[in-house]
Amino acid sequence: SWPRCSTSFERRRVSCHDRDTVWLIFAPMKVTAEICVIPLGVGLSVSRYIAACQPILEAWHLKPQLHAYGTNVEGEWDDVFAAFKECHQTIHDLGAPRVHTTIKVGSRTDRPQTNDDKIAAVRGSSE
Repeated sequence: SWPRCSTSFERRRVSCHDRDTVWLIFAPMKVTAEICVIPLGVGLSVSRYIAACQPILEAWHLKPQLHAYGTNVEGEWDDVFAAFKECHQTIHDLGAPRVHTTIKVGSRTDRPQTNDDKIAAVRGSSE
């Protein structure tokens, strides 16, 4: 028999179950995030390691915005974290024995919002 399903829009998930199994199917979640990657054990200059992450973030279509202390991105949760993992692996592949990363993540369900929207809102409030 086919599984029975119920939907919870508040939690953005679908629960399905048959006699033996329960599945939770989550809807895609858009996030904005900041990543600050610090390669350790590679000397004082780390710019080439940071630069190696930019094409990765672009390839995942995360609209990276580099700034002095990190990079802002936006996209689906799974894509963002897959790209972050690829950045870590790439930095290790370039010879960094350790990588320390700080990640900030935000999501909202009431309306779509991009990093550009957030910047525009702040600039509009200060004028």
